[in-house]
Amino acid sequence: MTEANRTVTVHGTVAAGFEEVRERFTAFVAGERPDYEGQLCAHVRGRRVVDLWAGPDGEASADALHGVFSSTKGAAHLVVALLVQDGVLDLDREVAHYWPEFAAEGKGAVTLRELLAHRAGLLGPDAGFTAEELADDLVIAERLAGQRPFWRPGVAFGYHALVIGALTGEVVRRATGRSLQEVYEERIRAPYELDFHLGLPAGDDARFRSVQPMLPTPAQQAELDAVEQGPHTLAAIAFNTNVPGADDLTSFPNSRLVREKGQSSAGGTASARGLAGMYAAAVDGLNGRPPLLKPDTVAEFGQIHSVGHDLVARTHKAFGLGFQATAQNAYPFLGAGAFGHSGAGGSQAFADPRSGLAYGYTRRRMAYPGGAAPENVGLVRATHAAALKV
Repeated sequence: MTEANRTVTVHGTVAAGFEEVRERFTAFVAGERPDYEGQLCAHVRGRRVVDLWAGPDGEASADALHGVFSSTKGAAHLVVALLVQDGVLDLDREVAHYWPEFAAEGKGAVTLRELLAHRAGLLGPDAGFTAEELADDLVIAERLAGQRPFWRPGVAFGYHALVIGALTGEVVRRATGRSLQEVYEERIRAPYELDFHLGLPAGDDARFRSVQPMLPTPAQQAELDAVEQGPHTLAAIAFNTNVPGADDLTSFPNSRLVREKGQSSAGGTASARGLAGMYAAAVDGLNGRPPLLKPDTVAEFGQIHSVGHDLVARTHKAFGLGFQATAQNAYPFLGAGAFGHSGAGGSQAFADPRSGLAYGYTRRRMAYPGGAAPENVGLVRATHAAALKV
């Protein structure tokens, strides 16, 4: 069957009161390319109220796994939040208390709180990473322990795009003797039966749908080309494009090595059910199990810690502790304290504790201009509006 003859069909269900969400999703899918594949899931107070997926006939699946890029950071920092809640980690202790080598090059006073808030200035090594190094959190942490920060820690913030999970993960490893991925599997993923993986078992690889590249229009491509991206800028270092011949990061999750190791900044794989389910488990509980986090922990990690000009993104951003401040970054109609993380492939996932909404969206083809796909604005608005009436 040729692409022109393929039919994209919407599948799934919504609870009473959420019909507009299905209508918006269906209308969006109808206007997309005939190879569109995507999933949308939402919970309210732990109850699944939206479960939709779409794709070419015979190929769409609610169980398909997508590379969710930086939405992975949500899973990584849920581990950190849980360990802070347990008293294993202290947000205001120096990182070097747990990881002595980190103190090199003037980083000795950097606290875990500052690191989580993207204030440490430790974006990447001057020489960049090879593809194999970038897949491995242990190697990333080892390389960065001796790196000089790119700004005085604490005076500014910038998105630590590919390394923040390795840095915070090394703190987890030093404090617990377990990798961040192991703690996530044992304390979060397995008990709550989440289809969100930091380290995808080989047996589940058949469900993985390889990331398809972004296909901007000529006008959109001109916009992308107009953005100055010198090889030695903070953005180039943060996204590892300062390395001659570096791999295209748009295909990062397509690497079996990345999926196997579950690189904790951008190497996770998930369905929309897994994304939404994780945030439901965090705040409200799921499948008869209690919430992972207490209200005070939710409030602290969702509280804004960095806001203003992001030195890497070169635009206005807001971060909590390891999570994006979702309302300030994208959806101002959400409640104060909403927290989550989007991904470069178009994924979006968050919890809005005040409305009880936990939201997850994935898509296979990357959307222009990167980050949370634009269709999320309408989908989140409709889902949130319905959640307020429950």
